[in-house]
Amino acid sequence: MAVAQFFDKIIAISVPKVRREYPVYSKMADTCGQVLLGSGLTVLSHPVMYIKVLIQVGHEPLPPTLGRNLFGRQVQQLPGLFAYAKHIIKIDGKAGLYNGLAPRLCAGAIGTVVHSTARQLPGSKPKADENALKSVAEETTKEMIARSCATIVTHPFHVITLRCMVQFIGRETKYSGMLDSIVTIYREEGIWGFFAGLVPRLLADVLSLWICNLLAHVINTYAIDDSMSHTGEIRNCSQAVTGFFASMLTYPFVLVSHLMAVNNCGLAGGMPPYASVYPTWVDCWKHLSREVRAVTQHAAAAGGPCITEGAALNNF
Repeated sequence: MAVAQFFDKIIAISVPKVRREYPVYSKMADTCGQVLLGSGLTVLSHPVMYIKVLIQVGHEPLPPTLGRNLFGRQVQQLPGLFAYAKHIIKIDGKAGLYNGLAPRLCAGAIGTVVHSTARQLPGSKPKADENALKSVAEETTKEMIARSCATIVTHPFHVITLRCMVQFIGRETKYSGMLDSIVTIYREEGIWGFFAGLVPRLLADVLSLWICNLLAHVINTYAIDDSMSHTGEIRNCSQAVTGFFASMLTYPFVLVSHLMAVNNCGLAGGMPPYASVYPTWVDCWKHLSREVRAVTQHAAAAGGPCITEGAALNNF
């Protein structure tokens, strides 16, 4: 018992001293913790992202089913996530749900390190008043720079991840490994192939960040009184709600980014006749906008909702 108390005192004395004398180790430990946590969440969420990407590019291997909408009307509905997951497992087994996991883990780890490093760069100190608009703008700008750096550095891994997923459509094995994928992209598309779809992805990140932070600032300043009980919890909730709202508004940019990352890359899921070829991401945006307007007009003329020809249009 005395020995245990002795070591407890040693740890209590030494750990703060190490953190005080060697703050770099503390920062490294925090970054490693973020990498491990992010990697765990990535592994858990990867099957959902895999199915989501296949739906975004318009892969509809299963027939629609009859269901009812919120108003009780009978409509045709696309299969849910579990139906898609069962379809993938039937073809590739349970391991098939993790296609593209390795480059995504690399992107997450490298992105965390780059983001943490960029956030630690010297800059202006935040103001005492956290609700001041200028302070919010300065903090958002700093976060925007950090996120943008992480996005640019990790985008090549993001492209490889998407192509590993989309090749499920044509049953190709073109992007079978990390190094092979890097060589293939560089040989066929050059250095710019690693940054396909980067611009709309950056726009989505930047716009989502600014919309979220500015809306949260307005709500926390003008709608939440400091005299209210549980003010901290309410402000955290408002941040989450505004983040979800911002992600909805910027989702079209994410969709266009994913489509451009696999566009005309030699895979069946990104080439005619399965998919159109777009010279730029703006052309992709315009094409999807026209398709959405056409589907909306058709649904209005039919007097009710309908299923679009491409699942990607449902998400635009």
